[in-house]
Amino acid sequence: MTTGIKFVILGLLQKGSLSGYDVKRIVDGSTRFFWAASYGQIYPELRRLEAEGLVTGTSEPHGARARKLYRLTPAGRKALRAWLRAPAAGMELRNEALLKLFFADGLPREELPGVVAAMRADSEEVLARLREIQERVRPDPDETSKGLVLEFGIGFHGWIVNWCRAQEARLAKGGSK
Repeated sequence: MTTGIKFVILGLLQKGSLSGYDVKRIVDGSTRFFWAASYGQIYPELRRLEAEGLVTGTSEPHGARARKLYRLTPAGRKALRAWLRAPAAGMELRNEALLKLFFADGLPREELPGVVAAMRADSEEVLARLREIQERVRPDPDETSKGLVLEFGIGFHGWIVNWCRAQEARLAKGGSK
């Protein structure tokens, strides 16, 4: 069984050497919007990937701090390309706001609009951050895969915002639970 964090790391290392800290920093500004990773996932996975021969690590202390830089091996590049060419396993959506909406029957009926409003606010916040990234980076969606993913995120969260607004209007008119 493969884990997504494996391919997050392999994908990031295809551009050059990174430390575990670097991987986390890049994830937090990019894939986190659709595939998050914690230090508790990154460092053990780097050790596993090194044991499998998919990455190599070189100790390069940074001042008094220990630091290990990892780079992709030819076997790691081959594994990444095989994964990229294979069919995707499907979509796993993890959205706490949607989970709360799913279980909102446990609240009094009059609180349901607030749950939807909170869901909308969450996506509005993500949408604003994605648009800031788009403005700062200005990727060309016709040229780069990262630009395509950014456009997807903007469209996806824009859709959620619009859907929530429609549900808020429906609920305000007394629509069914």
